[in-house]
Amino acid sequence: MNKAILIPKEKVETVRCYLSEKNLLDRTRKIKRSKKYPDKYLEIPVNDDVDGYKIIEQDEPEYYKPVTSSLKEKLSGYIPKAELQYLPTGWQVLGDVIIVRIPEELEHRKKTIAYTLLEMYPKCRSVVEDFGIEGQFRRPKRKLIIGNETETIHKENQCYFKLDVADIMYSKGNLDERQRMSKLGEDELVVDMFSGIGYFSIPMAVHSKRTKLISIEINPISFKYLQENINLNRVDDTVIPVCGDCSLYTPENTADRVLMGYVRTTHYYLKYGIKALKESGGMLHYHETVPENRLYERPVSRIKNVASEFGKTAQICGHHTIKKYSPGVYHVVVDAYVYKPK
Repeated sequence: MNKAILIPKEKVETVRCYLSEKNLLDRTRKIKRSKKYPDKYLEIPVNDDVDGYKIIEQDEPEYYKPVTSSLKEKLSGYIPKAELQYLPTGWQVLGDVIIVRIPEELEHRKKTIAYTLLEMYPKCRSVVEDFGIEGQFRRPKRKLIIGNETETIHKENQCYFKLDVADIMYSKGNLDERQRMSKLGEDELVVDMFSGIGYFSIPMAVHSKRTKLISIEINPISFKYLQENINLNRVDDTVIPVCGDCSLYTPENTADRVLMGYVRTTHYYLKYGIKALKESGGMLHYHETVPENRLYERPVSRIKNVASEFGKTAQICGHHTIKKYSPGVYHVVVDAYVYKPK
């Protein structure tokens, strides 16, 4: 059934925003005029029942067309040929926001590029220019080109992540790792030491059975969205959010599994992650940014050395590269089972 609700024209934008926030808006179909009341009502497509509204079946639904051409093809003939070579070939779509980095050579064309991207992605409503990241909290430097909102809700792996792309990083390169974590943690107590907006905590809570998570985040903006995402995904009974420094708030000798999904300075907190695991044994997922010539050797030796300081043994169960972090540096994760020998 192609569900829709009938809304007076003057209320459509308010209701559309509400549905978008609640993830009830079907973004694959277009809002269209009611056949019965074409001058007064519009049909808004929805993907589920909506409290307070009668559901109708939308006859002859109109679907958005998938992207079939590149930005270069779209703008060929509209901007000088010499400038086509500088057009971005990649961008990030989070919810209904497009994030794009525009070369200096095309700064004067950024609105043209933004409008063209919105044509290519009709469900999107804002385009944001990306200038990189800065600071301890890896806050993005971004500026709105077109649109009014940088806050959005991104859906991934049956999970919903609300965030403001102007304040929060969300790496598509970590998708495989988020999916891997969603399959772990069944019937366990998990401590997520750098939880952010719930990148790993939310998939675990949604997909793993009988999991309990303690999710710690120091950045107040990220913590606010962590709380909202816990509510949005209805995992309030599964996730306990803790705002603060994980060196102060990580519990000891309680966890079956510890996630350390931060990079750059993660090793400073390794002792807290290892102390959090039960002495009888637990799994550690340790992330680090590593030079290519020390790939895996450095994080593995760090885990083993810190474990030995507490009289524990670290058995390395696996490791893999998540993505390239910068020239000659890789973001890796090491899985280690850490226990205290009898």
